[in-house]
Amino acid sequence: MNGLPGWLSEIPGEQPYALAFATVSGAHLYGFPSVDSDVDLRGVHVLPVEEVAGLRTGPETLERMWTRDGVEMDLVTHDLAKFCRLLLGRNGYVLEQLLSPLVVASSPVHEELAALAPGCLTRHHAHHYLGFARTQWRLFGKTLELKPLLYTFRVLATGTHLMRTGELEADLTRLYAYGPAYLPELVAAKSETEHGRSPSVTGLEADVERMTATLEEAQDASALPERATAEEALHDLVVRARLGTRAPL
Repeated sequence: MNGLPGWLSEIPGEQPYALAFATVSGAHLYGFPSVDSDVDLRGVHVLPVEEVAGLRTGPETLERMWTRDGVEMDLVTHDLAKFCRLLLGRNGYVLEQLLSPLVVASSPVHEELAALAPGCLTRHHAHHYLGFARTQWRLFGKTLELKPLLYTFRVLATGTHLMRTGELEADLTRLYAYGPAYLPELVAAKSETEHGRSPSVTGLEADVERMTATLEEAQDASALPERATAEEALHDLVVRARLGTRAPL
């Protein structure tokens, strides 16, 4: 994986629970990493059955931040059951993590989850992207940093593409057709530093408003269903994966 440390593949094996998968998210996935970007590693761990069926339960979410060889690492994993609930909750973050092409560790559970992802998509995922865009746009208004501005454009373009095609594409550089012509210039500027200020751009607010309206229209016209259809299959997967981790009697 270009621009990512070679030792990244060692990290999944260092975790307290077996990982069903680990992928790279954040700016590397979104197509605009900086030379000083941290690495956002996201994934799923599987709690053994004795840590969900007994009196003591294991952690649904594990988070860790550290620095290795000068690279800031941010690792978050969810237990498989929580991850599946998030998938069914119209959460674009976890869909992007699951379907990220930047795969650090995989397994048959990962492959099955990815195969079930289309059954988790609904037209209501647009709410996730609209909400995230509003948050990042407000943050840009306070900081004038380039990063939240690119996040704003990225989520609006990703959401529109999803509503129109049913395909999840998180890389902004593959979605330039949905945004203004100056996006490549902003992405090039972001490569220099993680927290730099945005260059002055004419018509910025109007472009964000236009892309927001486009996403809203795409949601209204989307052929995606109202409800997810994969719940039973995901339940079955969680049970099978959990029983496969049980300790011998």
